[in-house]
This record gives sequence, structure tokens and C-alpha cells, in this order.
Amino acid sequence: MRPTLTFLNTALKEQIVAEALIILNEVGLEIHNDPLLRLLADHGCRIDTQKKRCHMPETVVRRSLATAPHGFWLYDVHGRQTHDLSGNNVYFTPGSAALNILDYPSGAIRRPVTADYIRFVKLVGSLPHIASQSTAFIPSDVPEQISDSYRLFLSLLLGEKPVVTGAFTVESFTVMKDMLLAVRGTTENLRQKPLAIFSCCPTAPLKWSGVTSQNVVDCSLFHIPVEFISMPLSGFMAPVTIVGTLVQHTAETLSGIVISQAAQPGAPVLYGGSPAVFDMRYETTPMGAVETQMIDCAYNEIGKYLGLPTQAYIGLSDSKALDAQAGSETAMGAMLAALAGINNVSGPGMLDFESCQSLEKLVMDNEICGMALRLIRGIEPKEDFPSLPLFKEMLTEGHLLIAGHTRRHMRSEHYFPGPVIDRCNRSRWQDEGHHSNFERAHREVERIIAAAADSTLPDQIKKDLTRLMTAEAKRYGMTDLPKSKGDERNF
Repeated sequence: MRPTLTFLNTALKEQIVAEALIILNEVGLEIHNDPLLRLLADHGCRIDTQKKRCHMPETVVRRSLATAPHGFWLYDVHGRQTHDLSGNNVYFTPGSAALNILDYPSGAIRRPVTADYIRFVKLVGSLPHIASQSTAFIPSDVPEQISDSYRLFLSLLLGEKPVVTGAFTVESFTVMKDMLLAVRGTTENLRQKPLAIFSCCPTAPLKWSGVTSQNVVDCSLFHIPVEFISMPLSGFMAPVTIVGTLVQHTAETLSGIVISQAAQPGAPVLYGGSPAVFDMRYETTPMGAVETQMIDCAYNEIGKYLGLPTQAYIGLSDSKALDAQAGSETAMGAMLAALAGINNVSGPGMLDFESCQSLEKLVMDNEICGMALRLIRGIEPKEDFPSLPLFKEMLTEGHLLIAGHTRRHMRSEHYFPGPVIDRCNRSRWQDEGHHSNFERAHREVERIIAAAADSTLPDQIKKDLTRLMTAEAKRYGMTDLPKSKGDERNF
């Protein structure tokens, strides 16, 4: 039996949705995108053009929910299925768009560069419990205007797993879409086998900017999956209560679904978010707070109640170092997310309120994710009945270490973490150098990157990607793309 976790009963979910529908109809949303406002008017919404306000009647929302898919598959660069984003299937993805990276060995937080991103892509490719890449952090050695497309470029060029990404400008979307098409070949192939998810974020409270709303439209037209990242802050830019925050999150996310389905009925979406409680003492938004994690799990229940696949930023930490706080907040979030059945869990590797990525933390989090995935497989009998023969064998032999039952079921029944998790006895730990968790994690990072195989993406596709990226960089005055030490790529 698969263990599960729930916070909301059916009556409460129905009431939260009903309240959100009233908000969408009566209060409406501010949308700074005139063509989209005209499209929504044609779709049945009431538009106040002077105030750029869109009122979405319940009938429009319900019609949009009816056309939104209940799930979708995700594929790697070679077209192999990697995800079934439906039901209670759970997949882990590194957190996205960090401004900083945690440096080893100094332990300092610094701005990342291209060399860091290349190491990240190589590392993610070999982590078995991290199902997809993300455009995890922003290299500081390229112009800001190309930072979105550049991260996707490196991910597609050097990695093979699908990518969770996003565009922070309208202009970025075109070249990013062209990169996806370069890999897939045709628009129809990209529609049939999506290899990227774009994050699109409404602004709390109840607002869509021109950039993000247009990204929703553009993605929908090409059937590129979108995850809606509503970010209400409880007690600051949302009601202080969890239920009040859920009402706002529901309204903002439903508005995104209306936009996507108005642009293209049947466009794939994830009911996601990155809400947080607001800690008034420090004026921060703690992602590791238990209430933040409760909101994530609860809105996941609402998304599934509405028949949609889900996403959440959970399984990360607000700590500034790889320490006990980082481990406890991440592990609790990852376990809750797995038990709740959140389909796409974004967060591994992240520190400092979503602003910092750590490669060492990522290999540690890979093990946490592995444990969480083992947890939700639950407990099932495996040749355990009748029990008498097994116990007789144990009494006769004095152990069951080499019993047939042990050999058949040991690896599927027990999760064996890698060397980043210390399970040896004290004397062996001392003999092997009594390394800290941070040290063990760094050694594992270096081992994995050194052993990483090159991407097997065809050379012609790599050339096409490089051509697209080089042309985009030249638009902003950059004649050569950065190279890292030992990087023999021919840009």
C-alpha cells in the first residue's frame, strides 16, 4: 500500500475553490497584455480596458478546466519517455534560477559562471533520483539579456534529461523555442514529445505582467508545458492564514489555466507554485518553514481535486551552508512532497530562500530523494508467507545473509545510499579520514563529474544549438561564448 498524506477534506477543498471562483469573477485580475485581454474577452471574460482588469466568470474557468489535460509525459533529448506527470507519480528536479552558488572549499556564496553551470549539467546527468535538469542558476559571465536562453542552451547541448526552465523576457522565448525545435526537428514532434517545462509566474496579488502572461500564451501555442508558479506570501501579500493563502493561490493559478486554455485548448499545464509564509521578525520568506510546506501539500490536493498534475517548490532549505538546518528542512519537505504525491518537486540543491544552488547539497539531496521515493513504494509482502520456513533456515544457519530470500529481495527492499551518507562504524570512519558531510559530498561531486560521459546528442543538432546561441549573443554585443578550463567545445 502506498502511504499518503492529506491536509484538506473534500468539503474544505470545495469551499476554497468556490471562494477563488468568486474572487476571479468579482475582483478579477490585473493583466498588462492588451492582445491577451482581447483574447480573454472573446473567451467570455469581462474586461475593463481602462484598468486592464479581467473578470473571469465561473463558466469560463470550468470550461478551461475541462480542456486542460489530466497529465502529460515528458521526454529526454533523444525522445525517450522519462516522466508520467499524472496521478501520484513523483519526480524530483533541482531548484531553478538561483543568483548564487555555494563555493567549495571556502563555503562562501558567490556569483556563478559558465564553468559552474557545465559542472552542474554533468552532475545532474548522473544523479539517479533527480529526474530532470533545471536552469538552476544564472551565469554572471554572459549578458543578462541572454541568461535565459544561454542556460537552456547549455542544458540541451551537454545534458540529456528534460529541462525545467523559463523565460524572463518575451524576446527570450523565441530563441528558446527554436532550440527545442532544433532538438526535436518539427513542431509536431515537439508537441508529441515535450522536453522542457516553462515556469510562468503571476504576481501577487492577482496580477499578470505582460512578459509572463505572453509566455503562457506562447508556450500554449506550441504545446510546451507550463507550470504556474503562484507566490502568495502569507501575512504580507496574502491572508495570514493557510486557508486564506490557499484561496489566493487557487485564484491566481486558475487564472493561468484560463489564459493557457484560451490560447490553445488542451495545452499541458502543471498546477504549481512557490508560496511561503512571511516571517515578520526578519522580513524573509522561509521555504523551509513547516507552514510553507503545508501550503504546498494542500494546494497540491486542490490541484488533484481539479484533475490536474501538480508542482511545488519544496525540499529545499533557507540555510546558508550545508549544515543540519539544510538537511532537516530539505528532508522534511522532500518526504512530505512524496507522501502528498506532488508530481514535479522543484527544490533539491537550493539554499538561502531559493537564491543559491550547491552542487554538494544536490548530491546529498539526491540521496534524500532516493529515500523519499523508497518510502512511497510502501510495504508489501515478498515471499514472506508462510514465514515458518524462513525462520527455520535462520535458526539452522544462524543468519540469513546468503539466504535465497535475502538475495532475491535485498536490493529492492532496502535503499542503499552512496558514500555521501555515512553508515560505517566509528573506527572505519576514523581510519578513512573522518570526513564531514560537506567533504564527502564534494568528493562525490568531483568523482561524478570526472566520470561523466559526453552527451550523445547528434553533432548536427549541437551545431544548430550553437548557431542559435551565438547569433543571440551577438545581438547583445558578445562575439564569443564563454569557455571553461578544459572545455573543448567548438562554439
